[in-house]
Amino acid sequence: MTMSEREITEMQQKIDEGILLAQQRLVDKARLFNTTLVVSRDGEVVELKPEDL
Repeated sequence: MTMSEREITEMQQKIDEGILLAQQRLVDKARLFNTTLVVSRDGEVVELKPEDL
């Protein structure tokens, strides 16, 4: 069974929304516990405070 273009677009939107929600929850949790986040920026690993995002 193949998915229609509309179904693919809807699924991609849901995936994108889920990723954004997960990112926001990580930032909120880091802010709550006063911790930093470690991310990759331009191929370098950097440590950021939640306020810097």
